[in-house]
Amino acid sequence: MKIEKDKVVSVIYELRENNHEGRIIEALDDDRPLTFTFGSGRLLAGFESNLNSLVKGDTFSFALSSEMAYGDKREDMIVNVPLSVFETDGKMDEEICFVGNEVPMMDQQGNSLKGIINEITSEHAMMDFNHPMAGVNLFFSGRITEVREPTEEDLNQSSCSSCGTHSDSGCSGGCGH
Repeated sequence: MKIEKDKVVSVIYELRENNHEGRIIEALDDDRPLTFTFGSGRLLAGFESNLNSLVKGDTFSFALSSEMAYGDKREDMIVNVPLSVFETDGKMDEEICFVGNEVPMMDQQGNSLKGIINEITSEHAMMDFNHPMAGVNLFFSGRITEVREPTEEDLNQSSCSSCGTHSDSGCSGGCGH
């Protein structure tokens, strides 16, 4: 059976930075494949287009430029947030406000987003709200492990294709997919 719209697909792969010799970002094996409904819009379009029409057992290897993946790193997504935002009862919450921590935040329109604290000064925390893989060229290599028709359970389920978390609105696990 060929991969096409609305088929349930399972893949194992190794994701590397830049090329086949780059740093390993993620590795999925037979014990933990990525399973998703093809064409549902939950994965990178470039990832899906490279799998289109493959069948169980086929291998793949392809690169996605940062523009095709998560975009270039944008300077306007790095902002200074007043330290008062991290205060609880007038005191700095040091369990939240520390360099390297990923903090869930909300923009002025009420949209949820995550930022990583890169630096803390006496007045603000410099936070980067770019996707963690923004500006990174990606290289995937792997194998198709299953292609099938969706089951009734698949059709009634709205879960994240990567981390498996479930909610009525889709991914709730913060896995970035």
